Amino acid sequence: MKAKQIVLFCIISVLYYHAQAQTFTDSNLPIVVIETDNGANIPDEPKVLGTMKIIWHQDGSRNYISDINNPEFLNYDGRIGIERRGSSSQNFSKKPYGLETLQDDNVTNNNVSIFNMPEENDWVLNSLAYDQTGMRDFLAYELSETIGQYASRRQYCEVVINGDYKGLYVFMEKIKPDKGRVNIEKMDQTCNNYPEVTGGYIVKADKNTGGDPVAWTMQGYGGGWGWSSSTDFIMHYPKPNEVTSTQKNYIHGVFNELASVSNQHNTSITTGIPAVIDVPSFVDFYMIAEYSSNVDVYSFSTYFHKDRCGKLRAGPVWDYNLAFGYDAFGNRSRYDVWQFSNTDNNGPKFWWDLFETEQFRCYMARRWFELTEPGQPLNYDRVCARIDEIDALIAEAVVRDNQRWNQMQQHAQYVNNMKTWLLQRINWLNQHIGSSSGCDEIDLPPLVISKIHYHPMDYWGLDGDLFEFIEITNNGGSTVDLTGIYFRELGVTYRFPDGSSIAPHEALLLCSDSLTFVDYYGRVPFGQYMRKLSNKSENLVLADAWGNIIDEVHYYDSDPWPTEADGSGPYLELKDLNFDNSLAESWTVGNDINKVQQQTASPLVTLYPNPTNGRVHIEAGETIVSVHVVDMMGNVVYRFSPVSSSFQLDLITLPNSIYMLKMTTSDGQTIYGKVVKQ
Repeated sequence: MKAKQIVLFCIISVLYYHAQAQTFTDSNLPIVVIETDNGANIPDEPKVLGTMKIIWHQDGSRNYISDINNPEFLNYDGRIGIERRGSSSQNFSKKPYGLETLQDDNVTNNNVSIFNMPEENDWVLNSLAYDQTGMRDFLAYELSETIGQYASRRQYCEVVINGDYKGLYVFMEKIKPDKGRVNIEKMDQTCNNYPEVTGGYIVKADKNTGGDPVAWTMQGYGGGWGWSSSTDFIMHYPKPNEVTSTQKNYIHGVFNELASVSNQHNTSITTGIPAVIDVPSFVDFYMIAEYSSNVDVYSFSTYFHKDRCGKLRAGPVWDYNLAFGYDAFGNRSRYDVWQFSNTDNNGPKFWWDLFETEQFRCYMARRWFELTEPGQPLNYDRVCARIDEIDALIAEAVVRDNQRWNQMQQHAQYVNNMKTWLLQRINWLNQHIGSSSGCDEIDLPPLVISKIHYHPMDYWGLDGDLFEFIEITNNGGSTVDLTGIYFRELGVTYRFPDGSSIAPHEALLLCSDSLTFVDYYGRVPFGQYMRKLSNKSENLVLADAWGNIIDEVHYYDSDPWPTEADGSGPYLELKDLNFDNSLAESWTVGNDINKVQQQTASPLVTLYPNPTNGRVHIEAGETIVSVHVVDMMGNVVYRFSPVSSSFQLDLITLPNSIYMLKMTTSDGQTIYGKVVKQ
């Protein structure tokens, strides 16, 4: 560090408030100390350079300014770029900030773990604008997280910038695509064809006060009041200046499809609401939005995301400072309204239409009553206890923040008001959410995730990820219709094709790369999922079209899970199909990778010309009675019954690609081949 910066940080050890001559020396919260280069003011944009130190005693003991140069207690000590952020919150003297952690060259992103959050480089300092309680955003994000949805991780702290005490803040993750945040596939401007064009995307309904152009507008719904409104949508990822017209048209089309199926109250699992959206994420979004009666939700700071080949998902939640009974601009956060139909900031019409769809509303009611049971995340007593815990945590910082800004003078009253209001809100929702009787008992198929090859060894100089697979077994005596069944969690994306099925006690294999799978294992997989399994830990949730969980396995690469499956060759294998596969002790390893390979040698087959422009001649040593042509996603795209050992296959109507051939001989043997059409 430069000598000048060391002197500046030493001065902070005897820091005084500018507004109140009170010494700030220590806190029960982490202390974030920022010095911009040459004391530069922080503008709305662009970012200015500086240095940030975070003093944090991770054992829970007090944090002292005097530890500013003690590496033992510095959670971060490095370069940053910082700017002001937010819209109306910038009108306050106490500003919100966005920052990125940088390497010493002041250019390269520095992905680091701060407050034990996953490594990244984009962060937010939330100034708690409008919020006398100091906890509305914090609480909403935490509640969303506890009901199973990603929300920005967060840490209360006190902030000092250029020797000026700035008060109580929440240090948070910025919403962006990342395995540790919104876990979607990243895109670039070449992703304009299927399947790449299908994701990932992050879109928000919001104001365009930040200067980003409106991507499209959707109409609201006036109901019987004779009014309507419109909502602007803005591309968040890819960024507005990077998204291609093809990509924007695609994701706009997904929202138009949502508007159409919800307006028709179409509940078909092949063409309706559950085919377009991830129902659980939308239901959970309603839960937090309506539980808190957020006055801006649905119209502003409302995020959506979609992974490659996945369904549209709602969230993450964001900007809940006008909620839980408080509205700085009126009396809109009432306990007795639905925020999607309260004549103000209703958002697009599909929110109302979804609610008015009987089956969707049934799932909302079921989720509501589940989450408000005693001990559950939205239960009144549990939430009030958490409010008291947060209040105790920030109590001394609230006093100092008031001495600096005088913005939380009625803090105690507002906290009490919030708890009183919350009871009224829960009682009202209990009476108006509707009945869950139509979806309480769901008949789920006996499908079991029975093998997971999450970290294969490298073979033939190829990345082991190409050899991944997941086995699913029908552990029942009847054929199961697989239509609409999908992996619900972000990370691996796959939805079974319409009309597909699995026979009793049959197992099927899904893989990460169909061509490699055929070349190595000698069989055509049932299908190919998008993306790759994590080599560390992943939650695989197999669900029906409405999101009801059929089977769930959260595996790890460490004890007590069998560690031999972590890159050493074997795969995870369920010991018995009747065991609880959520438990590590129910799993062993498949020690012989050839157990899933084709064991018998295929009869000689010759395919020519290959590559072909459409027609390929096939010569086999046996009579071929059926041919299945399978695309790279594992879908059968053409069937042919030649009943001959020499015949021509016509692929001229199929797109240029690589196809696998699964041919069955008259005596029941299987022959595999591969054709390149160009």
